[in-house]
Amino acid sequence: LASTTTTTTASSPKSKEDQVVNGHDEKDNNPFAEYMWMENEEDFNRQVRLVEEELQEQEFLDRCFQEMLEEEDQDWFIPSRDLPQGVGQLQQQLNGLSVGDGHSSEDILSKSNLNPDAKEFVPGVKY
Repeated sequence: LASTTTTTTASSPKSKEDQVVNGHDEKDNNPFAEYMWMENEEDFNRQVRLVEEELQEQEFLDRCFQEMLEEEDQDWFIPSRDLPQGVGQLQQQLNGLSVGDGHSSEDILSKSNLNPDAKEFVPGVKY
């Protein structure tokens, strides 16, 4: 019987004084609801610390990985970077040269002593 009377007064307040008690609506189940997070403040702080530690660990791993990549770059031989300027230009000129003394392919074939009808060599196969 008591619960029905409280619900009727909560749903239909008679005056402004009944509606607001201590700055909170009577409808609010718990006037301290906005402070309830403090109840679990230690758990919250522990979770925040764990997340911060994970972020710091991730940043540390990223830095280590970046340093490893930079060290690896230093170990690689990169001609454009590691050779003196003149040697790099020489290498580019050498790359531009083609193999051949100006002889045509027919000329080379006519002087060849290889058998064009020979079987193709396959390693490990005995004929």
